Amino acid sequence: MWIRGRLHKIIAMPLLAACLAPGIAEAAERGPAPSFWDPGLHLERPDLSALRAIRFLTDDDYPPLDFALADGSLSGFNVDIARAICEELHIGCTIQARRWDTLIDSLETGKGDAVIASIAGNAAVRERIDFTQPYYQTPARFAARKDSPLVDATPATLAGRSVGVVAGSAHQSYLATFFPGATAKPYPSFAALHDALKAGAIDAAFADGLSLAVWLAGESSGDCCAFKGGPYTESRFFGEGVGIAVRKEDADLRRAMDWALARLAARGDYAEIYLKYFPVGFY
Repeated sequence: MWIRGRLHKIIAMPLLAACLAPGIAEAAERGPAPSFWDPGLHLERPDLSALRAIRFLTDDDYPPLDFALADGSLSGFNVDIARAICEELHIGCTIQARRWDTLIDSLETGKGDAVIASIAGNAAVRERIDFTQPYYQTPARFAARKDSPLVDATPATLAGRSVGVVAGSAHQSYLATFFPGATAKPYPSFAALHDALKAGAIDAAFADGLSLAVWLAGESSGDCCAFKGGPYTESRFFGEGVGIAVRKEDADLRRAMDWALARLAARGDYAEIYLKYFPVGFY
């Protein structure tokens, strides 16, 4: 059985609005956009003359990655990336929301051509479907209160200090492996973890950088905290990144989307979309 390869449901809609409020210029000062594409690599644009449109599937309850607006239309980082790919390929595009647990079955049975919904490409899933190159990762990050004496997060500076983690998470395992001097304090949820950090009950939190970035940018954090150290991207703990899912037989479509993603990155369009939804960068 494949599992939902996502993080916690990150934010509610009021917090999302606060997260999207800063402009791009302000966001750029708060952290650079990542790049997953070699600027020296020149990919060939596959022939898609036989394809009239790309039918993207996603879901609508995972802000700021994908969510429904008040009028029912879809928005989010994943949705904007899908639309930008279609524009780059000069091809029609539809984006339809389906229930999360039906997405892969819908792709396999031809109800869509690609799924852009933050599906983790673990071994079990890759036996069924294929993926483009990653267009984002979910690195781990430390965060601490802004009034903390910590100037960095290293095994030495965190020795003897309390570090909150979500109980049973890969972050708890990573902390035990590479920061053995830190005192791990497990919490039952991400919400409980960031509440403890805001209240000063722990010296630092170690969690998914994307979730932390959205919380740090939102009103509920009260501008209390900031990233320290990192990012940490070891694939055996935090995965190999998130790509767009396609059927295994659709290699031309996969290559075309890889080409489009690389073009969007080279031109700066990817960075603009990233900073729109993540004004506090998580890399």
